[in-house]
Amino acid sequence: MPIERHIKHLRALAHSRKPVVSIGRNGLTDPVMEEICKALDHHELIKVKVAIGDREQRDAAIDQIQEQTGAELVQRVGFIATLFRRNRDKPVITLP
Repeated sequence: MPIERHIKHLRALAHSRKPVVSIGRNGLTDPVMEEICKALDHHELIKVKVAIGDREQRDAAIDQIQEQTGAELVQRVGFIATLFRRNRDKPVITLP
């Protein structure tokens, strides 16, 4: 888990970014999970739009994404979740 100053830095970096993956009414399918993994490998820090159900369903979907990808939740605002997973081979983001 990133420490507080890392989270602040990641939130600042994510501010101007747009969601790279959208989850719709079909929920978390295998192709969606593959896209999330590819995006995390390439960008390390991504936003995911989770436009399903109510708050509990969105939280469950975000938890499932974290479990399956090994990503950390940086922030969640409404339908948008910001996730971070360090790429061990080619790090893109330098944490303070």
